[in-house]
Amino acid sequence: MTLLPDLLRGVRVAVGGDGSCATAASDGLRALGATVDELPVATLAEEDAAAAWACERAPLDGLVYDAGAGFGTGGAEALRGTMELTWRAIRAVATGALIESGLPGRIVLVAPRPDAGPHAVAGRAALENLARTLSVEWARHQITAVVLWPGSATTDAALAQMTCFLLSPAGGYFSGCRFELDSVAVAAR
Repeated sequence: MTLLPDLLRGVRVAVGGDGSCATAASDGLRALGATVDELPVATLAEEDAAAAWACERAPLDGLVYDAGAGFGTGGAEALRGTMELTWRAIRAVATGALIESGLPGRIVLVAPRPDAGPHAVAGRAALENLARTLSVEWARHQITAVVLWPGSATTDAALAQMTCFLLSPAGGYFSGCRFELDSVAVAAR
């Protein structure tokens, strides 16, 4: 898919998660004209700090959270920790910057890869369930939520491109969806 230059001009997005996907998404968003505020994982350690961070950046148009980065090589503790940080990021941005603005907002979650280690499948399913639940619960606030399921060979560039599309005007149609990106080709620029 080819996205138009300046497609996201005027869009302001918080990007969280310290992984290469978050970095690629930030770069892709900026290349299309979006303003990106990087949400440090350390800020999520305390709920008050995360809420203050989001309030200082309001209004925001969306959140991209790379849950795969924190999941690492998996395991039960990684699963719990990842889900806790993901929820803190979502709650902070939604309540501190999206809901209060009264404007439509988007949440894009990036799940761990299927081969990320023990409990990767559970983590992916949990994020899908979260996106579906939020799409219903926050529809009254015009907030959509989706999850990207990268395959083992999905590139960060493909994830970034899909993220940019989902934050574009055309992406507002999707809510509560899971996008499986097993073998996605990215057009050369």
